[in-house]
Amino acid sequence: MIEPTLALQTAIRAALVANPAVSALVPADHIRAGGSRPDKTPCVIMSDGNTALHGQDYTAQRAAWVYLDLHIWTLDAGEDAVKEIAFAVTTALDKTLTIEGGYCDHFKVTASRFPRDPDPAYGHGVLSVEALIRWIV
Repeated sequence: MIEPTLALQTAIRAALVANPAVSALVPADHIRAGGSRPDKTPCVIMSDGNTALHGQDYTAQRAAWVYLDLHIWTLDAGEDAVKEIAFAVTTALDKTLTIEGGYCDHFKVTASRFPRDPDPAYGHGVLSVEALIRWIV
């Protein structure tokens, strides 16, 4: 298995790209990891996130809590467009995620925020997610 944060980002991206409602609003190549204002919009940018190692369960199993923010951006489309994308993303993630080389025992979108960007042309939304990921070493 790859590092838990990367594994979760990969699983989230796969779920979003495969969802017709999300792909109707955001092109697949605009769903990515990163940490800055986007160069292409509309987009979903996943933060680097945080991993809290939970230790080992049994003898060869490891577990970690992973926390990420998904930043949703639009340009010249208004705040309603950001909220529409956020709802589509939340709905797409309301299922079991497939983690390469491991298991996602818990996943949920925990919060949504829609801060105003200093540039009023940009719409911005933030979805916070958490996951408990388990893997065998």
